[in-house]
Amino acid sequence: MPVNVLMPALSPTMTEGNLAKWLVKEGDEVSSGDVLAEIETDKATMEVEAVDEGRVGKILVPEGSEGVKVNEPIAILLQEGEDESALDQAPTPPAAPSGNGEAKPAEAAPKAEEAKSATPSSATSGSSGAAGTQQMLEKAPPAPPAPKDASGERVFASPLARRMAKQAGLDLTQLKGSGPHGRIVRADVEQAIERGVGAPAPTEAPAAAEGKAPAAAAPAAGPSAKEQAEMFGMPYEEVSLSSMRKTIARRLTESKQTVPHFYLSIEVEMDELMKVRKELNARAEASGDDYKLSVNDFIIRACALALKKVPAANASYNGNTALMYEHADVSVAVAIESGLITPIVKKAETKGLAQISREMKDLAKRARDGKLKPEEYQGGTFSLSNLGMFGISQFEAIINPPQACILAVGKSEQRPVVKDGALSVATMMTASLSVDHRVVDGAIGADFLAAFKKLVEDPLTMLL
Repeated sequence: MPVNVLMPALSPTMTEGNLAKWLVKEGDEVSSGDVLAEIETDKATMEVEAVDEGRVGKILVPEGSEGVKVNEPIAILLQEGEDESALDQAPTPPAAPSGNGEAKPAEAAPKAEEAKSATPSSATSGSSGAAGTQQMLEKAPPAPPAPKDASGERVFASPLARRMAKQAGLDLTQLKGSGPHGRIVRADVEQAIERGVGAPAPTEAPAAAEGKAPAAAAPAAGPSAKEQAEMFGMPYEEVSLSSMRKTIARRLTESKQTVPHFYLSIEVEMDELMKVRKELNARAEASGDDYKLSVNDFIIRACALALKKVPAANASYNGNTALMYEHADVSVAVAIESGLITPIVKKAETKGLAQISREMKDLAKRARDGKLKPEEYQGGTFSLSNLGMFGISQFEAIINPPQACILAVGKSEQRPVVKDGALSVATMMTASLSVDHRVVDGAIGADFLAAFKKLVEDPLTMLL
């Protein structure tokens, strides 16, 4: 019997993917383990391998297709001795599980006879067709009446003018049109908005008439970005969002709406770290070692060691419980062409600076090439975002759920400081911690930043 090749779930949260490229064609013989296609998720490009051997009988989903659902057939493999006539015998894939864990039976497609009887035939366009049309008209909801002025005359306005007036809360009966035959056009609504005319008179709510406090009115939704651009004649180009950008928008909106953020900042002196970094890189170059330490490598190491000193910051909110993690898996934000991804340095507290440096260079390169595996960017217990290389002095980052903390660091720059009562100059860096107040309190966040500061200002302690 033919075998369906299904769109795989490349991560626990994946529901759909894009079929980027087929690496086989119809008629090709494949063996178990052969790479069939490349699948794009919201974070990376992955390869799909054949589970069974056979011949590619039919490609169901062409390359370049977007939004292909998980477990949807994308191709059919013919077994030994089968020809194209067997394609119709390919099994129907199981339905996706419902919320209670039970599979929903696949809904049968409507029969052709039912579809035919449900659609009025052109051959019966006489009295029966007219009766059917009349029944549909009787069942359809009545269209909203067009606005009328005080004399009962209909107010004529263009569709755009009506939409603009509705969004601005203007009464069209109060406006005078400058279009043909007095038709209200966009310019009339814009002028009314500028002059502040045409707003309907406020009416007293029944509750107020009875001596009760009126309920607060829900705020009216403003125009969308596209509607506003059209309303005010702003030139624009509409660009489709990548799968990664859509995921970032959804997850960070959820984070800001559901996670109670608070922020703590601290100033860290970097002169000693810069000195140690320079010495270690010089030694590595002289001995032919294959690493070159960055400031970010030191910061990753400092975050991991600070989390071991203050384990209460290495946690996640889990409803009625909190998860306290054993290891510091540090997610590091990396900017790529289509958005942002956070490859993870796992068990960073157990790794030295040279190992962290090598891992980060490899992870960052494969992130930009779209070659990370899901387990290399999903998970993590703590996040780090460094915009210092972009010249940013200070910023606050949005927490990456379900983690409880993310550290945002800016550039190292010379600033005036006071030491022992005297003014001097030092290389300083601002570190800002965003914290989920449901599981980490201010004192815990302050303890973490204090431990982080101590490690960075005495970098030799990170070498032990």
